[in-house]
Amino acid sequence: MRGPDRAGEERKYALTSDEDKACFWGFAHDAEGLFTPLPGADEGARRVLFTGCDPRGGLLESTGRIGSRRAEAGNAWLGVLDTEGASMGTYFVNDVTVADVRPSTRGAGLVDLTVTLWCDMALPGADEVWELLRTGRLDRSGLWHGLGPEDRQAWLSVALLSREHRRRGRPDAPPGQVFTLDGSYVVDADSFSCAMGEAVNGPCGYFGWNLGALNDCLRGRWGATPPFTLEWQHAAEARARLEKTTVTADGEETLLDAILEIFAERGVDVVLG
Repeated sequence: MRGPDRAGEERKYALTSDEDKACFWGFAHDAEGLFTPLPGADEGARRVLFTGCDPRGGLLESTGRIGSRRAEAGNAWLGVLDTEGASMGTYFVNDVTVADVRPSTRGAGLVDLTVTLWCDMALPGADEVWELLRTGRLDRSGLWHGLGPEDRQAWLSVALLSREHRRRGRPDAPPGQVFTLDGSYVVDADSFSCAMGEAVNGPCGYFGWNLGALNDCLRGRWGATPPFTLEWQHAAEARARLEKTTVTADGEETLLDAILEIFAERGVDVVLG
């Protein structure tokens, strides 16, 4: 799969049918609206303009059925491409339905294709994180530090969906390793997940995006296999913030206690510094 098209511009997205992975639906230069929820609609509803698109297969067939029920092409995998045209991660999109098709200024034979679809994982702000990854600028720790609560969720969603691309088949670090978590910017569950993913897997690393996912990652195959040691730096600042939050699982406990309990159960020695 190649990134640049005959006009030399990079294509950032690719669609493949969910029913048949051999059924390729085409490339697009951009996907305007993918990360923008529709006002007043359900959370995952999107109206997306695929610019510079070369529709194929079931998607191409649907362009001739606009306005009818058969304009729905179905469910698909939407790949986010790097500069070489390889997938950095994929979104599952439901009910891709063609609403409009027009000639594109991107190149001869290309169209700008408007579709409606459903994708509640395409969070607002995630496109900016993908662009950092695509252009090689996700190359240092702490880039998430200035993000607000909603943007931290978007950051974590990209960390999750791009994990295989960034790890490129690397095995887990062997048991007995020491990882360092910077607690300076840990203010809630999401910021803890950002910091934990970075501690284990580097910039924009993923190691869970909630407590349940953290527990799953500690079973192995996500970058680190217990037992290991986690040196939690600036833990006093984090403790003051996380003790203000209570969670209800088997009663009430602070978020910090819940995190430490998971680590203890999975054989992680936490050193609070």
